[in-house]
Amino acid sequence: QVQLVESGGGLVQAGGSLRLSCAASGRTFSNCRMGWFRQAPGKKREFVAAITRTGGNSYYTDSVKGRFTISRDNTKNTVALQMNSLKPEDTAGYYCAGTSLYYSPYEFDGGYDYWGQGTQVTVSS
Repeated sequence: QVQLVESGGGLVQAGGSLRLSCAASGRTFSNCRMGWFRQAPGKKREFVAAITRTGGNSYYTDSVKGRFTISRDNTKNTVALQMNSLKPEDTAGYYCAGTSLYYSPYEFDGGYDYWGQGTQVTVSS
């Protein structure tokens, strides 16, 4: 079992930056692929970024490539999402997720076993 707690959300102006953090409890964190998803009001939850177990590879949805960076520290059981050049369309609740599955597509939210409670990011224009 892995429990996830996000932090770092807030209100920022367009063009600004935020860093989201996700703290994980449990001894299986290093065995989990980790991801970030987001959901805006009235919209479906969407994939944002994912990182492999060792941190050697990362994946991003096209709309955040070049602006967001996902990272992890397996010694501290944390995963982070650095968000730069934020846009109003990035406004959403952001959720940290983890999966122990090896063959589930990284962008498929149904393949993630563990979810945090979410943290709100609001970008003003």
